[in-house]
Amino acid sequence: MDRTFYIAKIDEKIFARINGKSYKKDCPLPLSELRYLHVLHRDLSGKTSEGELICNVRIAEPLTNIFRKLFTENYPIEKIRLIDEYDADDELSMRDNNSSCFNFRYVSFTKRISLHGYGMAVDINPLYNPYIKEVDGKKIIAPDNSADFEDRTKDFPYKIAADDLCCKLFVEHGFKWGGRDLPDELDYQHFFIEEGIVR
Repeated sequence: MDRTFYIAKIDEKIFARINGKSYKKDCPLPLSELRYLHVLHRDLSGKTSEGELICNVRIAEPLTNIFRKLFTENYPIEKIRLIDEYDADDELSMRDNNSSCFNFRYVSFTKRISLHGYGMAVDINPLYNPYIKEVDGKKIIAPDNSADFEDRTKDFPYKIAADDLCCKLFVEHGFKWGGRDLPDELDYQHFFIEEGIVR
């Protein structure tokens, strides 16, 4: 087995880390449909770190291939930690610029299960690639410390754009991008597959 990039089933040890956090009591997704991914990634300084994600089995292999290519090409990703290290608090994870995938939760301001709740969405470098939506006439930016990165005409570290390697790789593997493919919001960190998901 490749000990740098690999896929594993959710065993008892991994489940103990996510139980009651990202994998909540009311999560309808059976553990058999989730996979643990171990990857490597580099930050802006070129430092190599180990990363961990949990995702839907449907996207486990494509995700592994994407992260392997991003690592090979020195594409900077600051952190890839299980969101459970933040007690499954999406805001805390985003504020720390942590890239993550599975977290059973609902879409902001709705009662629909998020694609993250199915393990079918990935957020990359979220601090620098915020979620932006207008709700009741008020602009919402998440995480709440990312307002400086709303203006996409500016250049800054970890910025995702349609023509960069990260976006191209996800699209090549069948993902949509929240910076372009959502009807009434912008979510520059967000790559997702919704086909086959009934919500």
